[in-house]
Amino acid sequence: MTISLVVLRCRTSDRTDGGGRGAEALGRELGDRLGIEPRIVGSAGDARPADWSDDLRESRGCILEAGGQVDDALARGAFPLLLAGDCSICLTTLAAVARHVPEARFVWLDAHADFNTPDTTPSGFLGGMCLAAACGRWEAGVDATPIDPSRVVMAGVRDLDSGERAELDFAGIGTLPVDQVAERLSGEPVYVHLDLDVLDPDVLPSQFPAPEGLSASALHTLLGELAGEARLIGLEVTAFEAPGDDAARAERVDLVASIVTPVLEAVA
Repeated sequence: MTISLVVLRCRTSDRTDGGGRGAEALGRELGDRLGIEPRIVGSAGDARPADWSDDLRESRGCILEAGGQVDDALARGAFPLLLAGDCSICLTTLAAVARHVPEARFVWLDAHADFNTPDTTPSGFLGGMCLAAACGRWEAGVDATPIDPSRVVMAGVRDLDSGERAELDFAGIGTLPVDQVAERLSGEPVYVHLDLDVLDPDVLPSQFPAPEGLSASALHTLLGELAGEARLIGLEVTAFEAPGDDAARAERVDLVASIVTPVLEAVA
């Protein structure tokens, strides 16, 4: 299958420069490994803390572009591999998948559920509210049809706000142990959202570190099992907080690229 490798360089709700820098560095490395040229969309934005409403208004074009890239890839029978600095892209990407594959399941690999709403968020961070909007728990105004929350399977989630827990319970979204995910989704079409802070911060430093995360080998194994058991239809990778130092960045890029290799091998 053809892989559509896209780096979304424009800003959604990025609060540091590391996420966008990481997306681009990882995209170029994966392109080298796959023998394809990544498509770089947009240019580096002004990373900064901002309220969710400001980010939603100012980053609307970038968020819509994310869904458009996934839509275009699936429309031509390609595998979307989308890299971005922040999870806010899921406001449109998940809906694009559901339009093409209504029976798709969504595997959410993240230290955080990103299931706050404007009424529950303690931080005002759009990236911490995006999955809730994608599931129709609040209206983000991006013209995306909400996905059915029952189609979402979470793993590695461990840092939840109190209001967020209530929203998840109401939506009926649960968390599976990582060693049960692939078996539960055997034979089903699966789109994977991978926020790299699902890894333990001792393995890969992140902007929002949460202790007791996955090891590199555990995440590599999980992706390999999904590639073998399920029918993978797309992957988005976010929140790779890459350092400015070239040597340190290259070391982390190699680690992340190796972790996602089972997906690339299964697709290519």
